[in-house]
Amino acid sequence: MPHSQASAWLQALRPRVFTASYVPMGLAGILALADGVFALPIFLLALLGTLLLQSAANLINEYADYRRGADEGKEAGQGMTIKRQLLSPRAVLNGALLTTLAGCLLGLFLLSQSGPLLWLIGVGGVLVAITYTAGPFPLAYHGLGELAVAIFMGPALVVGAYYVMHPTLSAARLGELCLVSLPIAFMVAAILHANNIRDMDADRAVNKRTLAVRFGLRFARAEYNFLVCGAYISQALLVAGGMLPASSLLTLLTLSEALRLMRIVTTSHDIPLLHQAQGRTAKLHGSFGLLLVIGLALAELLALL
Repeated sequence: MPHSQASAWLQALRPRVFTASYVPMGLAGILALADGVFALPIFLLALLGTLLLQSAANLINEYADYRRGADEGKEAGQGMTIKRQLLSPRAVLNGALLTTLAGCLLGLFLLSQSGPLLWLIGVGGVLVAITYTAGPFPLAYHGLGELAVAIFMGPALVVGAYYVMHPTLSAARLGELCLVSLPIAFMVAAILHANNIRDMDADRAVNKRTLAVRFGLRFARAEYNFLVCGAYISQALLVAGGMLPASSLLTLLTLSEALRLMRIVTTSHDIPLLHQAQGRTAKLHGSFGLLLVIGLALAELLALL
């Protein structure tokens, strides 16, 4: 593949937001390791399947937004490879179909190695990937994007990844996994919401009724602050309640960047700067998740010593 084509596909796949897969998978992995149920081959297959479905969602989003005209008024943003004539609509659609099929086939294999709960999570994840911007009721166009992403790239993915390695998961442990994944659910929703704040005018023009468009800029800014703060506050409550170790508060090392981003989003109208803030929110999510996993690993190491 020529270098320009490879770069175009990389741009369409949007790898800088792959933290949305890496972080919950990393959390599920360290929790499974702590419980003595970690299985590396299954974990790697689950990670690959998750990345395939996230890639599918990104390509479907690329194609559907182009077809609906949602990219026409955008000054900055990820993807937009069709608008910039880097990839043809047919190529992007074929890429979306291929990654969806590959993710589903891998998911079916994992289902054969697991139990019925994965059916619910897997089918839900595929439906969200497809209907996020496509179909008769696209979630992102009806203000449901943040909620769908928070659920399926937070608790659902953590539970699913843990469950595929340990299908005899108890109801009590399932509840605990949902709770400890709340901080990353808040933070992954913040990535999407930063994107929606940047694209408010372009989305309004094509009747893409995100929460930012529905309730206006003042509400949107407050929501971004709520989501970012929610990640830290929910984690602090989980530590106070004994569900996460104190060492997981290594995430506080990212707090200064979080405050800078909240200041940008709360005060700026500059589209390129808001685009930068969206990318930095994805990096914040990745750093937050990495430090959370390191903190959990340190707690396990200290327990062994």
